[in-house]
Amino acid sequence: MNHQCHWTELENIFLPREATIVQTAQPTPLEKHLTLKMAGGPPLKFDPGQMLEVSLFGYGEIPIGFASSPTRENTFDIVVRKVGRVSGAIHQLKAGQSLYVRGPLGRGFDLPKLRGRDVLIVAGGIGLCPTRSLIQYILDRRGEFERFILFYGARDPQQQLFVADLVKWRGSGDVEYFETVDRGDPSWKGHVGLITTLFPNVRLDAETRVVICGPPVMFRFVIRELDKLGIKRENVFVDLERRMKCGVGKCGHCQINDRYVCVDGPVFPFSEVQGLEEAI
Repeated sequence: MNHQCHWTELENIFLPREATIVQTAQPTPLEKHLTLKMAGGPPLKFDPGQMLEVSLFGYGEIPIGFASSPTRENTFDIVVRKVGRVSGAIHQLKAGQSLYVRGPLGRGFDLPKLRGRDVLIVAGGIGLCPTRSLIQYILDRRGEFERFILFYGARDPQQQLFVADLVKWRGSGDVEYFETVDRGDPSWKGHVGLITTLFPNVRLDAETRVVICGPPVMFRFVIRELDKLGIKRENVFVDLERRMKCGVGKCGHCQINDRYVCVDGPVFPFSEVQGLEEAI
């Protein structure tokens, strides 16, 4: 019997579902933080690192990663950077209004390979958004992981995201948190420098699992530091969600040789993409 005869609307990844905005925040002029709840049916079930297609009728859709953990039930977070027509329209929405989502899409972080290990997350700029999903997951299930180290770098103090989270992480005994900004200001008392300048501050075991997400230029320099430490590239995971478009392997926008970032990723072991220069 044809299984398609039994598909429900909720199983159709091409069919957007309505989500209601519960809360909004504007951490920077370009980023808008939305907390959403499905308007009907069951809540979304997803893995940290997976993606959504977010749409507004009459404007179009854009791919966005989850910025919260599935352990935080009933609602989920996204952060939308204002760069075009669709994202600009989403920035105008307020609590109580709706947008539409389809997903979850893609392959998220390989949680079985992270459990029981030391984990280092290196997040640069807006790369903190998709990694926040994993950060919250680890903190909510802290006993499943060994050491947890987090590096976060921003251009300047005004560009830092999730400021309330940063305050918690600075004082938390559950995460070894290190932060830096490329350029300080008179109010900034913390570290100034590229994110790679944080590595001398911490000793890492060679079996540490590492997750990297940030601007493309950051990847190569972070990988160089990890190579010095003897961390195997198959234990390094990179998030390439910036390349996604349709989310289902149809448009070809995210194709890298024989790989589709939206279907095979967006999270990859670095050993799988290290030879593809256009990937990083």
